[in-house]
Amino acid sequence: MTTQHTAAAGEPSLSGRIALVAGATRGAGRAIAVQLGALGATVYVTGRTTRERVSELGRATETIEETGELVDAAGGTGIAVPTDHLQVEQVRELIARIERDHGRLDILVNDIWGGNPLLDFDTRMWDVDLDRGLRMIDLGVRTHIITSSVALPLLVRRPGGLVIEVTDGTARTNDGFRENFYYDLAKNTPIRMAFILGEELKSVGGTAVAVTPGFLRSEEMLDNFGLTEENWREGTEAQPHWSLSESPHYIGRGVAALAADPERDRWNGQSLDSGQLAKEYDLTDADGSRPDVWGYILAERAGNSPDLAEYR
Repeated sequence: MTTQHTAAAGEPSLSGRIALVAGATRGAGRAIAVQLGALGATVYVTGRTTRERVSELGRATETIEETGELVDAAGGTGIAVPTDHLQVEQVRELIARIERDHGRLDILVNDIWGGNPLLDFDTRMWDVDLDRGLRMIDLGVRTHIITSSVALPLLVRRPGGLVIEVTDGTARTNDGFRENFYYDLAKNTPIRMAFILGEELKSVGGTAVAVTPGFLRSEEMLDNFGLTEENWREGTEAQPHWSLSESPHYIGRGVAALAADPERDRWNGQSLDSGQLAKEYDLTDADGSRPDVWGYILAERAGNSPDLAEYR
């Protein structure tokens, strides 16, 4: 039996709330699910990699079942439901199950497809295999549309529903070229989706927000650098900007705080980064730092010479 999280007086709580984190096998999605659980939520976690089957982009070391167990360990209730979010019937079955179990959905987090390994930076559209490019759009855009379309009728039954679109960058940072036609579309579309859904949800007391991590120190990124979470600082010798990296814990904390904010509708339709969320809700990463890589990038674009230490 799972022990429900009990919030202390004045502590944010999501006890009694039902959340769906679509794309929670690893990285930011897993961390968001765990942090929602840490505030007492019941969290349905979905993905394609299970202990029996590894998806085309998955890794056997990270499964949806493990994410559910981590939510439990954090104090919430984790329910792992293997789901391919490109398969409409699977998504319908998932939402029908949530409706049968609870009759409500309070929080929808769309975090499907982080980018690798389909991404090829510095490539022109005509140099990218069309099937490969369209696969990015399927995974990064079509999945989000399918999931929202099927889940929103349940979410809007009660006022106060929240949709979180997880992407890479914000409206203020993505005004430049993202180095790949398909990736640019895949990561800018969720920002626009949050804006549009925010306009539509206003009438039913709901909120939609896009969020982005910064320089995410995900499991896959650490592997690419040949590092671990314990020795990641060694990577700054080869890449000084690595010092502004953040663990998935950081964006997870930010999204959970946003979800528990009774005045979160002030963010409706906007796109926020992990550094902004950390400042707003007085949060830090697991190591006590408060990195702000997007703030650093914007300062560079403005023609300044920012000091890395000021953004750690």
